[in-house]
Amino acid sequence: SQVQSFTVILLYMYCESLSIAHLLLKDGQFPITQNVTVVEGGTANMTCRVDYNDNTSLQWSNPAQQTLFFGDKKALRDHRIELVRATSQELTITIGDVSLSDEGLYTCSLFTMPVKTTKAFLTVLGVPARPEITGFTKPAMERDIITLTCSTSGSKPAANIRWFRNDKEVHGRKEVNATGKSFTVRSSLQFQVDRRDDGAAYTCSVEHVSLSNPYMTTEVLEVHYAPQLQIEPSLIIPQEGQYFKLECVSIGNPIPEPVLWSKDGGELPDIERMIVEGRELTITTLNKTDNGTYRCEASNHLGTSSAEYVLFVYDPNAVAPHGPDHALIGGVVAVVVFITLCLIIVLGRYLARHKGTYLTHEAKGAEDAPDADTAIINAEGNHVHAEEKKEYFI
Repeated sequence: SQVQSFTVILLYMYCESLSIAHLLLKDGQFPITQNVTVVEGGTANMTCRVDYNDNTSLQWSNPAQQTLFFGDKKALRDHRIELVRATSQELTITIGDVSLSDEGLYTCSLFTMPVKTTKAFLTVLGVPARPEITGFTKPAMERDIITLTCSTSGSKPAANIRWFRNDKEVHGRKEVNATGKSFTVRSSLQFQVDRRDDGAAYTCSVEHVSLSNPYMTTEVLEVHYAPQLQIEPSLIIPQEGQYFKLECVSIGNPIPEPVLWSKDGGELPDIERMIVEGRELTITTLNKTDNGTYRCEASNHLGTSSAEYVLFVYDPNAVAPHGPDHALIGGVVAVVVFITLCLIIVLGRYLARHKGTYLTHEAKGAEDAPDADTAIINAEGNHVHAEEKKEYFI
C-alpha cells in the first residue's frame, strides 16, 4: 500500500510537470513567418505557423493594420485575397495580382494573453517596361552628331541599361528618376557618325532582378556618305588579242548612279569591240589603239567621285617572262665571282707578307758575313766557329 501511494504521488507530480511545461510553452511561443518577395502581377503566399496551439486563433493583417483573415473568417472584402489553410497551428493566405501598393509589413497575431505578434515583409518587384530607342531620324549624314536614347519605366528597384554596338559593349550616360514607388531609367549615347556606322546595329539591353532574360531592342543605323570609286582590271599585263574588262567599283550610300565611262578626256570610241554594261567596260579583243587613260565617274546627292586606269597593251612577242632559273643562275654566278676575288686578295696579301719576311732575313745574313780575307783567316781558327760560319753562308 505504501508502494501504491508512492506511485500515485509520482504520477501526480509527473502530470503537474507536463501541465506546467505546456503552459510555459504556450505562453512563451511566437508565431513563425517568413519575408516574401513577389513580382508585380504575381501571387504572394503568406504563411503563419505555431508549434503548439489549443484552439487559440491566428490572424493576418496588412500594413494598414486591416485584418485580412481571423482564423478561417475573411475580414477584408478584397477578391484578390484568398484562404489556403486555417488550422489551430497554421494560417496561410494568398494575395493575387500583387501591385506595388501591396508592399509593406504584414502582421501575424496569436491571440494568447498577452497577444503575440510576428511581422513579415512583402517585397514587390516592379517589372520594367520593354525599352524604346528614340532620338534618331533615318538617314543620318556622314559627320552628323546624333543621340540615341534608350528608356524604360516601371522598374523597382531601378533597372540597369547596357548598350552594344554590333555585340560589343559601349557606355552611355545614365539617368534615373523616381515615379512613385517605381523608377524610369534612361541611357543616352552621343557620337559623330561616319560611313563605318552605316548598317551598324545599336542594341539597348534592360536587365532587372524580375527578369529571367534581359529585354532588348535594336536600332540599325543608316548613314549617307559621298561615293568612292576605283577601277579593277581583269588582267595585270594585257596583251594584244586578249579579252579585257574594267570594273568600276563604287562605295557610297545611296549607291552612286549612273557610272559614266570616258577615254583620254573624251567619249569612248564607237567600236563594236568596246562594250559598256553598267559598271563594266569590256574590250573583246585588245589592240594597240586601245591604249589610253580610262575614267569612270559616278555621283549621289552628297557628291561626285571618279577613278582612272592607264591601259597599255603589250605585244605578246615582246613579253618574254624571265623564268626563276635564269635569275637563280645569275645570282649564284655573282656570289662565286665575289668569293673568288676575296680569296685571291687574301692569298696575295698572305704571300706578300711571308716573302717580305724571307728577304729581310736574307739581307741581314749578308750584312753580318765577313769579307773573303777574313773568312780565309778564320777558317784556320776554331772549328766550332767555322761550323757557325758555314751555317751563316748557307
